[in-house]
Amino acid sequence: MLIPLDYYRILGLPIQATAEQLQQAHRDRTLQLPRREYSEVAIVARKQLLDEACAVLSDSEGRKAYDASFLAKTYDRESEAAQEAKHQRSKTSAGTATFLQDAGETAPAESKALEAAPDPHTPSIEIDDNQFVGALLILQELGEYELVQKLGRPYLNNGSIAIAEGRFGDPQLVRPDIVLTVSLACLELGREQWQQGQYENAAKSLEAGQELLLRESLFASVRGEMQADIYKLRPYNILELLSLPEEKVAERRKGLEILREMLQERGGIDGSGDDRSGLGIEDFLRFVQQMRKHLTSSEQQALFEAEAGRPSAVATYLSVYTLLAQGFAARQPSMIRRAKLMLMQLGRRQDVHLEKAVCSLLLGQTEEASRALELSSEKEPLAFIREHSQDSPDLLPGLCLYAEHWLQEEVFPHFRDLANESVSLKDYFADPKVQAYLEALPQDAETANEWVVVQPRAGKPPGRLQPTAGRSPAAIPPQPPTAKQGASTVTLTPVPGDASTAASGAKSQGTVAAPSAVAPVSLPIATVPHPAESTSKHRRRQYSGRSGASGKGLKGDFADRARTKAAEITAQVKSMPPNRLALFLVAGVLSLLLLWLILSLLASAMQALSGPLQGEQALVRLEEPPLEIPAVAPAPEPSAAGAVSGEITEVAAKDLVQSWLSAKAAALGPNHAVEELKQVLTEPALSRWQLMAEAQQRNNAHQRYVHKLEVNGVTTNPTNPDRAQVEAQVSEKAEVFDRSQLVSSRNENLRVRYDLIRQEGQWRIMDWQVIK
Repeated sequence: MLIPLDYYRILGLPIQATAEQLQQAHRDRTLQLPRREYSEVAIVARKQLLDEACAVLSDSEGRKAYDASFLAKTYDRESEAAQEAKHQRSKTSAGTATFLQDAGETAPAESKALEAAPDPHTPSIEIDDNQFVGALLILQELGEYELVQKLGRPYLNNGSIAIAEGRFGDPQLVRPDIVLTVSLACLELGREQWQQGQYENAAKSLEAGQELLLRESLFASVRGEMQADIYKLRPYNILELLSLPEEKVAERRKGLEILREMLQERGGIDGSGDDRSGLGIEDFLRFVQQMRKHLTSSEQQALFEAEAGRPSAVATYLSVYTLLAQGFAARQPSMIRRAKLMLMQLGRRQDVHLEKAVCSLLLGQTEEASRALELSSEKEPLAFIREHSQDSPDLLPGLCLYAEHWLQEEVFPHFRDLANESVSLKDYFADPKVQAYLEALPQDAETANEWVVVQPRAGKPPGRLQPTAGRSPAAIPPQPPTAKQGASTVTLTPVPGDASTAASGAKSQGTVAAPSAVAPVSLPIATVPHPAESTSKHRRRQYSGRSGASGKGLKGDFADRARTKAAEITAQVKSMPPNRLALFLVAGVLSLLLLWLILSLLASAMQALSGPLQGEQALVRLEEPPLEIPAVAPAPEPSAAGAVSGEITEVAAKDLVQSWLSAKAAALGPNHAVEELKQVLTEPALSRWQLMAEAQQRNNAHQRYVHKLEVNGVTTNPTNPDRAQVEAQVSEKAEVFDRSQLVSSRNENLRVRYDLIRQEGQWRIMDWQVIK
């Protein structure tokens, strides 16, 4: 049997090796035993080939003859090479045909084996059949992985006669040896392709080896190595598949399926489950950020909105970005409004006021945009906005410039279909669809923070995804396992120049609350560098109303809108349509007639009482009342529903908090029973929640709640008996509806500290905060 090997390669020596080097190489190769899974048959066959190579090259005459043949095949590339090639092909063809017939192969398998036949210029040796397993093992050790598969696979098909008849030795030992050698070749080839950046090919090689081992039910430990590499390879494979052209629908769909499998195993983007990729939470977030630029906006919307329902704070934040980008690009403010509603959930623990300001700006809600900016603690963006609003009574010019630059530089580049799109606020507000939607949208604040107002604080608050503070995330170079090192932890390097990295004077990227069990990590999402000075001055003039044909820029439009809003209440009757005005007048006339009738009846009654008594008069004595009147204590004034009086015990505290949760569900529910808030809340919480409930009622939005409550303790203020605190565990399931359409849901378990005050004998809730 002809095998494409030479004695120098078998020993790992160059042709110039000395006799001493020859002996040393033989000893080293003999001591370097293969994996323990190989049988004695394979080990003996390998040693026979090592001994044969050493024997031929140790004999001076034999080595001289072998070198002549070796050099002739290596360097003679002309006429003699052509004649040798012809002779070699005929010899190999005959030998391979017999070889394949013995193996029970058909014509297609024969053609594959012919492809694996030695090249006429490649040195080869003749070996005995019982040395075939040893030769495969040596080829595998030399890194000839594809050649091992081509030579070994034909013998592993069902019905192979050569192995069954014992041509290569004991079938019970030889077949597992061939399976092991071919599968190890798949393993090492996959790792080699991994290092070369051929991730899909690497996955195919590993899967082919794993499939072979599963079919043969052999070597579970090797199969485990392959599976571990497949898991670690998945992030790389996903990136390669998703980066393919959009015409490669099947391949890109496969990449998304693998990604969803990983997310399911991890328990979400910010989950702590083990997907066996070796990526921690920070590395996985970098991977997600790196992956986003390969996905379209519609693909990201489907992916992240589904993940936000776990719930996932990071997925919710990414959904906000997706809805903002899609809504602006497609001129659909309804999607921007959905993004703003999602920010409600994040605002309970995180400062997302700047993002709310941008959403409000794009919805034409200029007053709310200004209020959101006042609440934001993002220092650098606010400095940028103030710098470009110096000649204006408000911050709208700077916010316009900031929003336009932020969308162009930090939002759109993360979407495959929007990366090359331009951003223009003027074009957006000039669109008829946008104008029609904004005219129908109320301009008041839509919502308030549900649980706690986030106050600016120094340092890094716990439980947040912190900004990168003007620097790129730490580069983590890919480290795929090598053939000798085995599997290793896989991390991903953000692409240089990625839009997620911050620049000088950058805005801290949007930060979102992570679950309490997750350590703080970095998520580079929205960093906004200052534009160049020349561009800043140009845009400042543009938005301050000094450019444009009409001499009135966006700032003027927004100022007019704000003034119009301020006059809406006083002009309400004047702005009524004719039919509503007529109805109002008719109702007024009817009311006057009804009032006149009531006054007439009262006048008649008074006149009858003041006239002379008719008929028999009652006997009335001054010394005793006409009827005996029993002494009755005055009835107490009815207390407000949900209010609690007396001492504040745990039972009373639970009743009070439960009444608050019921009032919350009623006020924000589909019936918008806002008046119930007054029965259990007092300032400052009352005004905040009235604003939220009224805004949701105007905008045809509502929420549905399911609560579970457990009071952990009550503490009365030792210096003021009318003040107390209650700590409680609140389990809240909520569904958010926009015009009867479910837009998001959440399920949270919170520790809340409620501040109580007793007013006129009744306990009410002043405020509360979530305990970390």
